[in-house]
Amino acid sequence: MANKFYFRKKNTDHYTVAFYNLENLFDTTDDPYTLDNDFLPDSEKRWNRKRYDKKIFKLGTAISNIGFSKTGKAPVLVGVAEVENKRVLEDLIDSKHLKNKNYGIVHYDSPDERGIDVGLLYQKEYFEVIHSEKIQVLVDNDNGERDYTRDVLWVTGNLNEEEVHILVNHWPSRRDGAESTAYKRIVAAQKNREVIDQITSENAEAKIIIMGDFNDDPSSESIKQLVQNDLFNPMERLLTRYSGSTNYRSQWNLFDQIIFSHNFHKYEKGKHCFSDASIFDDDFLKIYKGRYKGNPFRTYVGKKYTGGYSDHFPVYMRLQLH
Repeated sequence: MANKFYFRKKNTDHYTVAFYNLENLFDTTDDPYTLDNDFLPDSEKRWNRKRYDKKIFKLGTAISNIGFSKTGKAPVLVGVAEVENKRVLEDLIDSKHLKNKNYGIVHYDSPDERGIDVGLLYQKEYFEVIHSEKIQVLVDNDNGERDYTRDVLWVTGNLNEEEVHILVNHWPSRRDGAESTAYKRIVAAQKNREVIDQITSENAEAKIIIMGDFNDDPSSESIKQLVQNDLFNPMERLLTRYSGSTNYRSQWNLFDQIIFSHNFHKYEKGKHCFSDASIFDDDFLKIYKGRYKGNPFRTYVGKKYTGGYSDHFPVYMRLQLH
């Protein structure tokens, strides 16, 4: 009887796939080639080693808990945004709550002017990288000059011996206005579509996961252009007046999303299928009192240091292995 239970449990194992914008995870060293001066010990923000170590510890705590209550393990794949370089990711996976998880890193430097990149963390026990590359997103500002935004990270690998393609994104921001910058995010969506079309032209049954901080909500035109008919966005139902992944001027947005190909809905032996998706917004990640109670507990508000985690909540989905 015990053996029967064991095999049934093993055949229905769950795995968490997550995405987390880490809110300006900079080291404390000046990079002369990027605009990282806000995050140095002598800057107005006084970004120093003590604050850096505290943030690393807190982010490691958060990541180790994403989906844990349902799967009993840390996420097997974590897409990340707003990281300065590979070194900060090495420090992150070596932090107290992650160092025994045996995470690997896929990271490339992006041309972003501030030096922030995307990356992928993966548990080596469950995921093997086959191929990775960065995909440039070429977009111009209104004046015709190039907007040096983040590259898309494309990783192909075996998740429990099933091939999966992962695209990690951080699309151009809304800083100069949501409408006036919308075209930039549509260009980023089209670049993802190009990669998806390339993948499916070689293998029509390829399993694809697109994740990121899209700086647009599930209902935005850019996301609609990305999803089309061959992808599914489980995040569409998660954005409400009372919840999202980031909050700006008392309004919730769900810029952080995980989208995937429809074949994750198939039940096949030895394959992964979609179980559920959620925003990881446990109380420890929130401001616990005052006017902004319930919002993400961030590291800085403007130049004021508050010592929190990030201005975004992580998002995640669970996959079930049959």
